[in-house]
Amino acid sequence: MKWYLKAIKNYAGFTGRARRKEFWLFCLFSYMVLVIYGFFKAILHLPEYEIETFLGMVYLLAILVPGLAVTIRRLHDTGKSGYWICIGLIPLIGKIVLLIMLCQNSVKEENQYGPNPKAAI
Repeated sequence: MKWYLKAIKNYAGFTGRARRKEFWLFCLFSYMVLVIYGFFKAILHLPEYEIETFLGMVYLLAILVPGLAVTIRRLHDTGKSGYWICIGLIPLIGKIVLLIMLCQNSVKEENQYGPNPKAAI
């Protein structure tokens, strides 16, 4: 939860670097919220296009900018430009390449995007 809140607090921070832990825990927590939401929607047999669907869309929109920001900061941590996020727009191959980039180790020393966030701990 701490890492999710850290990403939310830095919701529009597209500069700097993000550790793998911050990125993946943000993704995991966001996914868990959506799974729990879908679980309750299925249990309650809620119809489509009602207020509950609207609430899900509001959540997705609320995490859109923080999700982009933490992804770009994660790319910065691997020494890559944030523009590499656009490779994910290429069907299948682009998403695989982006996933590989997001799983890479941090650049150990300070790079053009800032100091290593792991070293700050």
